[in-house]
Amino acid sequence: MARVPPPGSLVIYDWHRRQDSKEYFNKILHKKRRKRFGLLESPVMPPHAAVDTVHYKIFLSGKSGVGKTALAARLAGLNIPNVHHETTGIETTVVYWPVKLRESGRVLFFRLQLWDCGENALRRFDHLLPSCKEQVDAVLFLFSFTDRTSFDDLSNQVAKWTEPSAGFIVKLVVGTKFDLYMHCDVSDRDVRDFQEKWSLPVLRTGGEVVDVLGDVAPLLNCLSENLWHQDCVTAGSLSNRPQQDTTTAP
Repeated sequence: MARVPPPGSLVIYDWHRRQDSKEYFNKILHKKRRKRFGLLESPVMPPHAAVDTVHYKIFLSGKSGVGKTALAARLAGLNIPNVHHETTGIETTVVYWPVKLRESGRVLFFRLQLWDCGENALRRFDHLLPSCKEQVDAVLFLFSFTDRTSFDDLSNQVAKWTEPSAGFIVKLVVGTKFDLYMHCDVSDRDVRDFQEKWSLPVLRTGGEVVDVLGDVAPLLNCLSENLWHQDCVTAGSLSNRPQQDTTTAP
């Protein structure tokens, strides 16, 4: 696996707050809410602002109840489920996120297809996990701050995806339900110790969505930056990324 880049070294993390980003972020918003994109839909930019789109497949890994489905909904700007229901099979969610590269000033649309599969379904049907792993670019390991066992299981999960057969993929850890600090079973010291052992970024999420873009920007920017870095290292360059589409008016 490529070394994790320092946060903000390749991607401008606060770009969504800057004036020159409005034209791009407006393409993923409608009436100040996120647009929902189907598998064949994409943001449409005018010809003078053509943008390359890079495609990635992301697998959400974690115990049942940690919030995989809720995280996918949050990142896509969809309604977050109030009641937990085990995902019965594979569910996919498409997220578009514009990013500005720090060195070149180039703008890219990241198309992130999130794959969510229920823990029980993975155990019952042997073909589901290979389908989720096929051509995957990144895995998000989820744990809940209110469930100690989900945190203790992280090392086992990461180890399975660190074997040579797993190939070169981006790995990030996401702690959910961070807002429920009164019921927290995982301490900051626990998180620091985990980071020192595995050298993986650990991000936190939870609570009500207050800022449509600001609430998801830290996670999506971190994920995008690590994906771009991984591709650049694989390609042997920090400026080019193969297999891109261009987003323009039809």
